[in-house]
Amino acid sequence: MMTALTRILTEPYRIYFLAAGLYAVFALLVWEMWLGIHFAGGMVSKTPFAAAPHLWHAHEMIFGYASAALGGFFLTAVPNWTGSRQAARAFVVLTAAIWLAGRLAIWFSGALPPALVAALDLAFLPLLGVKVALMLVKRPKPQNVAFLGFLALVWAGNLMVHLEWLGLAGTLDTGLRVGLLALCLMIAVLGGRVTPGFTRNALKRAGQPETDLPQSCAPLDRAATALIALVPLALLAHLPPLIPAALAIVGGTAQVLRIAFWGPLRIWRQPILWALHLGMTMLGAGLVLWGLSGFGLGSEVAALHVLGIGAVGGMTLAVMSRAVLGHTGRALVAPRLVALAYGLIALAAGLRWLASGLAGEAYFPLILATGALWIAAFTLYLVSLWPALAGPRVERAG
Repeated sequence: MMTALTRILTEPYRIYFLAAGLYAVFALLVWEMWLGIHFAGGMVSKTPFAAAPHLWHAHEMIFGYASAALGGFFLTAVPNWTGSRQAARAFVVLTAAIWLAGRLAIWFSGALPPALVAALDLAFLPLLGVKVALMLVKRPKPQNVAFLGFLALVWAGNLMVHLEWLGLAGTLDTGLRVGLLALCLMIAVLGGRVTPGFTRNALKRAGQPETDLPQSCAPLDRAATALIALVPLALLAHLPPLIPAALAIVGGTAQVLRIAFWGPLRIWRQPILWALHLGMTMLGAGLVLWGLSGFGLGSEVAALHVLGIGAVGGMTLAVMSRAVLGHTGRALVAPRLVALAYGLIALAAGLRWLASGLAGEAYFPLILATGALWIAAFTLYLVSLWPALAGPRVERAG
């Protein structure tokens, strides 16, 4: 008889989406504790990690949490794209262990050689990329092969962070931004596929005629993704700061406009769909805000958090929960707690943006409230979907 642990270790979406949820809660609890101590007038004089706490926080959300979500997504989706066999259990467990080793290496980096920390933390995405490439060989469609380039961009951002930690280059700030913006590019491409597709399918099931279904605007889709792709590339090329800023403004505007063609107002009763639309909207808004900050209009930190919380957090939560429900045979209807989690993430993004515009006594309480909303959202996700993540597949009749 298959146990819960065996199930979790067998299928990549189970182990990685569980790890992502747990790490989302853990990493923010650590950050909240540090902020709370300082807000109360205390001081944390020593941490187990070598980086400053705010850099540990940024790194682990971009390259820790998001990497787990990427692992679960690609190892689950690519076999469906190509008709190839799912990754063997041994590979799934090995790569999950390597991901965890990276997290532990970063956590104990204060006592470990920086080269060892870098080697452990940088090992996961190349292994994932090689496995994805081997599966894509069976059906190497350009639109799918492109994701290998996106993974390489995320990895390059992490490499730039470690180069500074190794004392070899001053590339940490750029690396964090390249990593985050590469994730945003992946969301723009993937979300641009699944959001309108899932919306159309849902409306079809509801009895809408083919002629009344929303249609994507292909030229706008291509323009949005191309412009968003150029933003991290412009940072890597060390172009003048106003160039990536301008690209982000135009690309983010195109991103928001393309959503209007997907029928967002027609699915407001279905949280599992509006969560995708909301995450894609946060992506566009965050890019515009980040671009404006490059021209001295608004806070860059606030804009980065709209992208990190609203776009990356919101979209990964939406995609993970949908995948868990679908792959375990459950109806594609978000449980109430998960639907609440979608809303909490969006609220957290808005609150974090608001906090950066305030000074004085309101700042720290709003920041702490933002973290509490994130922790609550992923706790609800874990509690609500634990039976699906650890339990047997449900066989639906008919």
